[in-house]
Amino acid sequence: MEGVSFRVSEMTESETIAMSQRSRELQSQGINVINLSVGEPDFATPDHIKEAAKRAVDENYSHYSPVPGFPQLRKAIAEKLQRDNGLDYAIDQIVVTNGAKQAIYNAVLCVVNPGDEVIVPAPYWVSYLEIIKLAQGRPVVVEGPAETQYKITPEQLEAALTPKTRLLFLNSPSNPTGSVYSKQELEALARVLEKHPRVMVLSDEIYEYILYEGEHVSMAAFSWMKERVMVINGFSKGFAMTGWRIGYVAAPVWVAKACAKLQGQQTSGACSIAQMAAVAAYTNGLEAPLAMRKAFLRRRDLMLELADQIKGLVVQTPPGAFYLFPDVRSFFGKGDGSRIIENANDLSMYLLEKAHVACVSGNAFGSPGNLRISYAASDEQLKEAMKRMKQALENLQ
Repeated sequence: MEGVSFRVSEMTESETIAMSQRSRELQSQGINVINLSVGEPDFATPDHIKEAAKRAVDENYSHYSPVPGFPQLRKAIAEKLQRDNGLDYAIDQIVVTNGAKQAIYNAVLCVVNPGDEVIVPAPYWVSYLEIIKLAQGRPVVVEGPAETQYKITPEQLEAALTPKTRLLFLNSPSNPTGSVYSKQELEALARVLEKHPRVMVLSDEIYEYILYEGEHVSMAAFSWMKERVMVINGFSKGFAMTGWRIGYVAAPVWVAKACAKLQGQQTSGACSIAQMAAVAAYTNGLEAPLAMRKAFLRRRDLMLELADQIKGLVVQTPPGAFYLFPDVRSFFGKGDGSRIIENANDLSMYLLEKAHVACVSGNAFGSPGNLRISYAASDEQLKEAMKRMKQALENLQ
């Protein structure tokens, strides 16, 4: 009998990937689309990292790598976690993966049983809910108020916890909002969790180096939580290495062993060449990510200035990541004579078709009143994109 499995049939397609595909289709027709939908730095991978990969090829790193990753990379990760985050991890607590997304899949599949509840603050990254569903867990979405920059409060967390709660997702700096939990805010959440020892935390820290204000703090920094936290990170955002596909999880030994066991039956070890490039990324200082952060900060401020000129956009200043997440509900119910904008999905398609600017509906992130606009693009592209969006939005009456 034909038909895909229920796992796939019930899965939602990634809206960010779908919007990028729509953009490419229009571009193939000769239409000049400015794609602000993708969460990908537009910088090239730094030269010293590329040189390390070339050396790895010449030195014949062309065989299967150990499932949890090369010892030298895991050592570099452990040293980075100590240096940058004050976290002590042995290399047997670290598993290198094919991108941070696989690290999240591994971690969830290793701790969540069918029927377990997983608390997911909204807005959330598009894949979180689908990963939980594949593990047969039950997502419990908790909406972070706009008044707190979309961050959940200790009271909200306490109210969402039940005897079935197994895991809490945290993403700071956040995709899509750019919000960042302060040390005090994290500690308040950690004190709530202290009373619920069964609940673990998945701490997605992939945007760690793209932080403009304050300091990055991991939930694992609190002594009473460290043995219950799975730290997820990688090289895609901070080092412009999206295509290299290297991420990792740092976790209690029993979780790390389970992740390696699972990965051994999935993909085995990550790309050997990319791993050696990642070693160079973590052992040659932070000059490159800091330079990229400086450029992203300039772009953020440019985008805030341009967005302020568009009547109807309600924009908060994001302290991290490289997205604006404006509230666009003021445009709902308006039209251009040929269509009515009913929701954020309609608005994102309207902007793609009329302004030839691609961004992503907030529906994909659990926030249907918003759009996500990436500013991982050149200043010229950003200026042109915002000019087009302003003209298109002014046509809505």
